[in-house]
Amino acid sequence: MSHGLCMFDADERMIICNRNYIDLFRLDAKVTKPGIRFFDILQHSVEIGIASQTAEQLYAVRKPYIDGAKPSTYEETLADGRIIVISHRPLASGGWVSIYEDVTVQRRSEEELKEQHRRFDAALANMSQGLLMYDADGKMIVRNQRFLELYNVAATDFPFGTTHRDALKRLLELGIYTKIDVDSEVTRTEACLRAGKMQSAYRYLADGRTFLVVRQPMSGGGWVVTFDDVTERRRAEERMTHLAHHDTLTNLPNRSMFRERLDQALSEAKAAPVAIFSLDLDRFKAVNDTFGHPAGDWLLKRVAERLQRCLRSDKDVVARFGGDEFAIIQSNIRNAVDAEKLAKRIIEVIGKPYRDKGREMHVGVSLGIALYPSDGQDADTLLTNADMALYRGKSEGRNIYRFFEPGMDAMVRERLALEADLEAALPRREFELDFQPILDIASGEIVGAEALMRWRSPSRGLVPPQDFIAAAEETGLIVQLGDWALRKACGVAAGWPQDVRMAVNVSAAQIKSGGFARSVIAALAFPACQQAGWNSKSPKR
Repeated sequence: MSHGLCMFDADERMIICNRNYIDLFRLDAKVTKPGIRFFDILQHSVEIGIASQTAEQLYAVRKPYIDGAKPSTYEETLADGRIIVISHRPLASGGWVSIYEDVTVQRRSEEELKEQHRRFDAALANMSQGLLMYDADGKMIVRNQRFLELYNVAATDFPFGTTHRDALKRLLELGIYTKIDVDSEVTRTEACLRAGKMQSAYRYLADGRTFLVVRQPMSGGGWVVTFDDVTERRRAEERMTHLAHHDTLTNLPNRSMFRERLDQALSEAKAAPVAIFSLDLDRFKAVNDTFGHPAGDWLLKRVAERLQRCLRSDKDVVARFGGDEFAIIQSNIRNAVDAEKLAKRIIEVIGKPYRDKGREMHVGVSLGIALYPSDGQDADTLLTNADMALYRGKSEGRNIYRFFEPGMDAMVRERLALEADLEAALPRREFELDFQPILDIASGEIVGAEALMRWRSPSRGLVPPQDFIAAAEETGLIVQLGDWALRKACGVAAGWPQDVRMAVNVSAAQIKSGGFARSVIAALAFPACQQAGWNSKSPKR
């Protein structure tokens, strides 16, 4: 933005500011950092000589606006004579945001224009916009040089006295405007002027440029027209719109765009089936871990390209939701067979090796499929059911596709309930360890034991590890459970004979967590810490 901006929290500490704020007040960016108090910023401006008052005086002026938590606008004159308009707006969560505009030139120009009418021509000549002024009879009475430069025309092409209609016709004759309806344009303009309303419109020139044309009625009759070349701004807006609806890595539609296209496809489908695919790459994490994230990004781009090549219709859509999650809309299908063909083709194509810089990478893909209208009548239901089918497929294996079935939602609800109970089980001390003896076959003696985790749930009873370990790994709870198991096992082992060993299973997720070594050290020290003065035996390793 062209103005300065600064935001403060309820404690009057700066949250963020833009570069224009720093430049406007000549502040030191090393001093004016997030977290600095508002009063200290005022004091800093006094110290560098930019403020025309003391920090206390400046703060006293602003304090009523801060405490009142009401929008306000006021001015401040700096030591160098500049005039700054400050717009104060309170935030709902406390604090405020201020916008700072240097209006020095504007104010001086206003005064000068009042005093010296001769400066009018100089102001017109220095405008960045083209300008035309029409009198109450609709005839051109003012035309600045910028207008001629923007349209690359001569003054003789638009002499004073030219009407609005004649100007439009002349721009068409010169081939500057693409085809427009002059009569309709004039009629709309006259209607807006009679109503006293400003009119603005984009004009697309034959050379590819875009102008913003604004017509503003004048109180004494007539109107002013400004012409602004907004070509780059429009292109930037188009790029921003594209970025808002597309994934920056693969350039595929994102979740928002996918949802819009799905709603559109369902509105056009009527009785024709539509297939919605939820996709998730298999073994993608292994690629990231092995080759690094740049290689993972490269692979996602190649996967996106292959998915697009799998589509057979222009109405089909493939999108990336994030990570290694993708989704597809398949329109104009006859039945589930068409969806199944696409699923098989995707599995085959995505499963082929990827080669980059001498490296060969392999991933697979799992798919969940929901069909409209049999599996849902709206986008939310169809997406949810496709996710359920994907979840079911991944639980049965990898590189597989599954169609949604009505019973799948019960399985998902059961899994969610298991995860909720599992998360609450550790603080409730519902876990325990069983110890399976380890025998020396030659001597027949017990030489150790393997610690096995069990979950004694009040509602589920005794839950064996094969029923909850996978869920714990997927939710990340396995790290906490593993730490507990290590400490518990070491505590038990401390009371065993010296020659009896203890084995404790650990998850790969624990090792990858980054704190596994510290957890083992802490677990080995745990029993000793419980014994006052370390009087008993040290824990077994």
